[in-house]
Amino acid sequence: MTIKKNMRLGDLLIESGMITEEELQHTLEEKSPEQKLGDLLVQKGLVTELQLIEALEFQLGIPRVTLYNYSIDKTIRSMVSKEFAKRHLVMPLKKDKNKLYIAMADPMDYIVMNDLRLSTGFNIEPMIATKDDLIRSVSKYYDVDDLGEDFELPEEEEKENLQLLEDEDSPVVKLVNQLLQQAVVQQASDVHFDCMETKIYVRFRIDGRLRTERSLPKNMQGPLITRIKIMANMDITEHRTPQDGRIKLSVENRKMDLRISTLPTVYGEKIVIRLLDLSIVQKDIKQIGFDSINLEKFQSLINQPHGIVLLTGPTGSGKTSTMYSALSQLNDEERNIITIEDPVEYQLEGINQIQVNTNVNLDFATGLRAILRQDPNIIMVGEIRDRKTAAIATRASITGHLVLSTLHTNDSISTINRLKDMGIEIYLIASSLNGVVSQRLVRKICRDCKHERKASTRETEIFSKYNIPIETVSYGEGCPTCNMSGYRGRTAIHEVLVIDSEMKEALVNNDSMVKIRDIALKNGLKSLTEDGLEKVKEGITTTEEILQVSLE
Repeated sequence: MTIKKNMRLGDLLIESGMITEEELQHTLEEKSPEQKLGDLLVQKGLVTELQLIEALEFQLGIPRVTLYNYSIDKTIRSMVSKEFAKRHLVMPLKKDKNKLYIAMADPMDYIVMNDLRLSTGFNIEPMIATKDDLIRSVSKYYDVDDLGEDFELPEEEEKENLQLLEDEDSPVVKLVNQLLQQAVVQQASDVHFDCMETKIYVRFRIDGRLRTERSLPKNMQGPLITRIKIMANMDITEHRTPQDGRIKLSVENRKMDLRISTLPTVYGEKIVIRLLDLSIVQKDIKQIGFDSINLEKFQSLINQPHGIVLLTGPTGSGKTSTMYSALSQLNDEERNIITIEDPVEYQLEGINQIQVNTNVNLDFATGLRAILRQDPNIIMVGEIRDRKTAAIATRASITGHLVLSTLHTNDSISTINRLKDMGIEIYLIASSLNGVVSQRLVRKICRDCKHERKASTRETEIFSKYNIPIETVSYGEGCPTCNMSGYRGRTAIHEVLVIDSEMKEALVNNDSMVKIRDIALKNGLKSLTEDGLEKVKEGITTTEEILQVSLE
């Protein structure tokens, strides 16, 4: 294939086979004037950033560079100011005679290159790097300098100390801002500050896995914890009891909701920050990870006029996100949708959302009773935690309301036993329960370093148990895009149990769970493991990921 350097990016990607003409036209129609075509294609998942860079490399003849383990001399770094590097996403790499090599996300930004030429006195040689790579490198080389010095505050002059912890130019304020920025850029869901005897470990949870991002000297502990407490309006004088707080701020031009939790430990207070991106548009149900059969079943369940649909799984399995996606699909002017949650994570336009408040005795059961007097069509209960809430939700579903809620159980069938243990009569379960969706999250293989290999003997045995033929499986080799983990992003695997008439009859007859499972399997129930293994066969995830979340 001959690639012409003056070819437009869209035509180049079509000729390379990365996108179709139809996908290009749809993207161009969606693109705003200030938005770049490449950025929108990456955002829509039609190409990866690495594929885009490879195309630009061919198109422009500009080499690409990986900054993950690139060592940059301080004298070279000092030639470009931190503010300029952050604002324009550039990183000086090396100089050769009268040339200065600069890594850029947009090597066609001639205004930036001209500014660099005037300010440095060198001819600028651009190199292409990914945005994530540049953001990490700019933070690594510019922000870390001088952190760690003068962090121990004197005991006197307490008012001045507090002012120092609120001053944006203070080292501790800069450190906290920098760590939050890094967490957002790396798409971390949580940030942990673990206080040990001699150090503080800062760990990010990315795609469900904790990883140590940095260790800080012990003398940072006091100012660091106090700064976070000030931001969350917590009591900075209380160190013996757990506290909770909340911060709303903008990080990397994204509106973020931060949930703060402190916990006293023997070496000081441990802090965990949960990050929620408020600018994220709720995912379409089709993007969550349902296969075609399970998607059809789930949409059938949530389109019933009444009954209960339960989502089950451990904490962090994406149950609430799936419920929000279902509500977004059901949300129209003909339906009155009311939710009661603890906490309200995302605010949905057109839906009435209630926050549980135990200080005024507004719990799930009390809120649910009040909701029933508000003429609702659809009710979402954040979680069924006790018999009282379960009983009201069950009776609400029988009296003509569709109820969506979550429950902590290992699989779909055991949810029936869980409701029985809560004291719900079996005939009420049979008449009210429409279906149960058990869900887990698994990491997806990084598209930029994806390779294939022959399936191992053990993998072949596991797949043959479910009558799934397999010869090769995919894996991630590890690259800068995925922080050398081989994985980037997550998807869900599901087990969708539909309570049909045969199963309702078995429940009323008080048949064993073994018989009920046999009925479900006969009627097409696909287990979590089976759904996961099919995603392995499709090259979405790995066998190791499925075996970690499945109990079978």
